[in-house]
Amino acid sequence: MPSAGLVPRRITQLYAVFAIFALFAAQLIGALMPIVPLFVAATAAGVALETYLQYRRPAALAQLNRIRLDVTVRQLLRDMLVMVALLRIEGVEPRREQAPLLVALGAFYSLHFLCQAIAVMVRRARSLPIVTRNIDASELSLSAAPPRILLRRPAHRLLTFAVPGTIGLLLTAVTTQARWGAVGLAVSVALMAGGTLHLARWLTGRKRAKSDAEVMEWLDRWLADYRPTVAMYFSGGTSSAYQANMWLSTLSQLERPLIVLRERFMVQKIDATDVPIICFPKVSTMFALENSTLKMMLHPANSGKTSQVLRIPSIKHAFINHGESDKLSSCNPYAKAYDEVWVAGPAARERYALADVGVEDKDIVEVGRPQLAPIRPYAGPPTGEYTHVLYAPTWEGWDGNPGNTSVVLAGENIVRKLLADPAVRLVYKPHPMTGSVDPRAGAANERIKAMIREAAAKRSGARPGPEAAAELARRTAELEKLTSVSFRPGADELERMLLQGTPQGDRESEIVRATAAWEAAYWASFPEWEHLIVTDARPAIFACFNTADLLISDVSSVVSDWLTSEKPYAVANTSGMTEKDFRAAFPTVTAATVLAPSAKGVPGLLESVRHPEKDPFAERRAELKEHLLGPSDPPSMERFRAAAEALCAQADERRERMAARLAAPAIPAPRGAGDDDAAREAAVEGEAAVESDASVEGDAEDAVTA
Repeated sequence: MPSAGLVPRRITQLYAVFAIFALFAAQLIGALMPIVPLFVAATAAGVALETYLQYRRPAALAQLNRIRLDVTVRQLLRDMLVMVALLRIEGVEPRREQAPLLVALGAFYSLHFLCQAIAVMVRRARSLPIVTRNIDASELSLSAAPPRILLRRPAHRLLTFAVPGTIGLLLTAVTTQARWGAVGLAVSVALMAGGTLHLARWLTGRKRAKSDAEVMEWLDRWLADYRPTVAMYFSGGTSSAYQANMWLSTLSQLERPLIVLRERFMVQKIDATDVPIICFPKVSTMFALENSTLKMMLHPANSGKTSQVLRIPSIKHAFINHGESDKLSSCNPYAKAYDEVWVAGPAARERYALADVGVEDKDIVEVGRPQLAPIRPYAGPPTGEYTHVLYAPTWEGWDGNPGNTSVVLAGENIVRKLLADPAVRLVYKPHPMTGSVDPRAGAANERIKAMIREAAAKRSGARPGPEAAAELARRTAELEKLTSVSFRPGADELERMLLQGTPQGDRESEIVRATAAWEAAYWASFPEWEHLIVTDARPAIFACFNTADLLISDVSSVVSDWLTSEKPYAVANTSGMTEKDFRAAFPTVTAATVLAPSAKGVPGLLESVRHPEKDPFAERRAELKEHLLGPSDPPSMERFRAAAEALCAQADERRERMAARLAAPAIPAPRGAGDDDAAREAAVEGEAAVESDASVEGDAEDAVTA
């Protein structure tokens, strides 16, 4: 079933297509009759509508582009109808006056196609084999990109540069004086010629990008100078960057860290960090890491491209996941492909043993969760007028299990019960991927948000003054300045690499300070009684933890992370299991209040939060915290760093063994008489087969990554 916004969009597209065809018909009639006022009005309206849609509503022209009636064909048809009209209008000499106009029009289109060919060449030349961030790449002679209208917007270029010529030709149709058309077309030809010559500068001289070989030679030199030790490898879709971003603060505390990406767009999806970033779009370029000092890689997620980097034998690999829960996805069989699997505590070790997916116990290392340090511990029951409740359900997942998310079956009931309590202040933070697989989850999510907005509108009370909003705006600007880089609309990868060189100063410490100040200003900008819906990246989930007295969620890593605080929490059971079976199946639930889809247990849950003596799970939460996340001493970051050093040592030992093996004299194998020639032939055939296989495999990988 189409979404609510899709139908109006399609209607708008149909109206636009109908209007364009109607104007073409009117232009044709005006040209053939000829009816000069109709012809001029239809032509001018067509150009104006086309230009408006191209700049403001390009999606409305998508249907025409699909049937090959693209902007070039439409503009050429429009100009040809203009020439037909001039042939039909009395007073304009066909041979003496129209022939030069036709020649000028042909020159204009020839220059347009030449400019487009040069634009393709410039784009290819400026598409480097790697993309970097937080690295000084000045040796690559990076330059700003050409104007966007010349490089990447042929439709805008054609329409904009053709306007003077069209105006001149219409004036000729009205006045029957060919000089107006000649002047207009001369201006259009001059604009297109000037733009073409300007764009061609990026193929010569200092603006010319380095070749792929020169770029890779520079990368080898940079790797030799930086000497990376630990890298985080990540590949994923546009909405999955959070899986890597949660590990940035931990990675930055390791020795000479590096971030390795595979998708070009992901370079800008990674949050602000001082850690150098290199994107390898093709697997062939990624193997430059094999000859570097890199010893190990951390993997926060599995992806189709992970197997490619696992082929580098000199690097050890550890799977760190982007969160732990009792779901089967936390025990993916793919994990056995890594050298080690790093988990938070004993619970995950037991989970892998029960899952029996091939991960051996000796390969599991307990490191805790270093990024949970900002979560504040339990400080007692609510002391103010309101009990702050965070409802943070997870998304529906890929397997269609109704127990994955509570949004569909229980979300509205949970929210309704919470909103019915006048002493509750609700903060709703759904998973960013909610509704991406199951439309029912997306629809339920929208209904929940509507309920919360309606309830918030019915509440009233004192609100913070304008100074609170001004402080939030000031803190937002300060944080944005530290965490983002402003690019002009036409900036491409090379220009962004130029602007995102080596960070200045200790930016990460400044970001931590600015983020804390922003969070304080954010919460202060709302009255304590107002229900909130948080769907932006900020405030982050941990900031929401610190303001909440109670969490309601699903079986997910959110629950495991929340246990760091030892505050009360509840888990919705929409799996269809009995409560006893539900607790037995999911250890993270053993210290939680279990809510049925009807959410009838919410009032009792709130009572236990406000009166700790009625809370039956307080002691169990402390035990479960250590079981899930490991001991508090030594701190998680120390254990994480020790695990990294140990795996790096294994990489060093392997390299030493390989070096010793290569240095040892070869022991010739015994041969029979007359076997020398056959052995040589077999060796040659074997080498040829290996080279052939490698070539085919590399071509296939390049095709996939492209």
